[in-house]
Amino acid sequence: MAITACCTASAQQSANNPTGKLLGIYVHQHWSYNHPYAARTWTLDDWTGYLDGVKKLGYNSVLIWPMLETIPDPMTPSDEANLEKIAKVIDIAKNRYQLKVSIVFCPNVSPKSEIGRQYTFEKRPFFHTDDRVDPGDPVAFGKLMEWREKLFRPLANADGLFVIDSDPGGYPGSTNLEFAYILTAHRRMLDRLRPGIEIYYWAHFGWESYGKFYATGELVHGTAEEVQDAMKLIERQNIGPWGVASSGFGPSVGDAIGMSDRVLAFNYGAIEGEPSFPLTIYGTDNAYNGGRNGAERGVFGNVQSHCLQLPNTFAFARGAQGLPVERADYVAFANELIVGQGETIVEGWESLQSGDSKRMDKAAKRLRALTKQPLETGSLKGLLFGDVNRFIEDLAVQLDVMSSLHTFSNAVNRYPKSHKAVKIAFSAFVEAVETWQTRHGYSNHWYWPTMIEALKKLEAKPVDETLATLTWVSEEGDTPFERVKNGLARLEDYSPRLIKAMRQALAEWGK
Repeated sequence: MAITACCTASAQQSANNPTGKLLGIYVHQHWSYNHPYAARTWTLDDWTGYLDGVKKLGYNSVLIWPMLETIPDPMTPSDEANLEKIAKVIDIAKNRYQLKVSIVFCPNVSPKSEIGRQYTFEKRPFFHTDDRVDPGDPVAFGKLMEWREKLFRPLANADGLFVIDSDPGGYPGSTNLEFAYILTAHRRMLDRLRPGIEIYYWAHFGWESYGKFYATGELVHGTAEEVQDAMKLIERQNIGPWGVASSGFGPSVGDAIGMSDRVLAFNYGAIEGEPSFPLTIYGTDNAYNGGRNGAERGVFGNVQSHCLQLPNTFAFARGAQGLPVERADYVAFANELIVGQGETIVEGWESLQSGDSKRMDKAAKRLRALTKQPLETGSLKGLLFGDVNRFIEDLAVQLDVMSSLHTFSNAVNRYPKSHKAVKIAFSAFVEAVETWQTRHGYSNHWYWPTMIEALKKLEAKPVDETLATLTWVSEEGDTPFERVKNGLARLEDYSPRLIKAMRQALAEWGK
């Protein structure tokens, strides 16, 4: 009873969200992997449970990227079904949970329809089925906007539209004035569909700076002055209502030009980096401080694997609301997931970050014991996506992965690469990470410094060759623009390629 009372009070305190500012969560659908790790795969019940959970944590807004950019013309049945589902999600979020809903559009990305229609929506790889439209070409850009209007029509009950200034978008040599015109074109589209939808300039990297990346292949982050120039140009377009979601330039980017009232802090990476190999993060200050560091309009956070990043989703909301996030708060939160099991869950989260293999193994054993007994889900059961045992086993498998990784790293740092202890530890790591990869199915960028350093010490050719492809820019292509696009496409299958290379190195051991 004491636990239940504590948990109920915690949920109620968060759900009130006393700040009155926007507190939003980004449901990012870019990456194609398994259910329920990838938001692309969510059912309407999954969406409803997740919205219920984040509302109880204090979130009052949700931002959705429904991946309209790569939908082929004509649409596949899976695309039609997804649009219908997202339209229902918007209605549920607004009517049942009183959440504000915004949609994301990349500025000038168009589909390669002949390739895109070969895939279902759930399986379509973005960087093999997308193209870039020159915003300075009125005919080509006009055709893009005509298609976008058809796609957005079912979603016109949304409250807002975010248009990002960079990845994935941009064009070599394009100017801020052209970006302002892009937003103007989207404003006209919105006014035809439903006047009053707010448009946000999502200032992530800098439109002109990202255009230079496409032109040169060299990635140099834009400056606040570049974004402020774009803001002033947008202001002159009279496209209101509009705002600025600052994910790359801090919450004060509008102060110097008298536009602080337009700024929403979008603290990208505070909850989870993206793209990143799925792994639950716990106990760092990033999420809590990311929530605290809001702007005049409020703060948003992003997540890639929502079902895994529950502790940081909780911490971000607590920071935004000025609430504490001590260990006891995490235990109370976890008890609202599975009644009475908060201590075991938090010990699992803590162990995962500890670097202590023995502690991880013990925590995994305790978690797996839970699946052999009846479990009662709590008020935040929607965050479990309908499967409490999946949640528990996910955490246990992640503990297996990190335990074996640290054992392997310790062995290869202590012994010669040919030592039996290294082979045994490496084999255990490959088995564990292969099991985890099979569960989630993620297939892209994977940067774990401890793993990379250990793998390099093996001096295994297939592994080294694969590690060398962990770059945003490929060597293939006649222009920097083509090399950037090819590099992004090459990363689409990086993580399974690396695991395959590890398996090959293991097979060749001692030959």
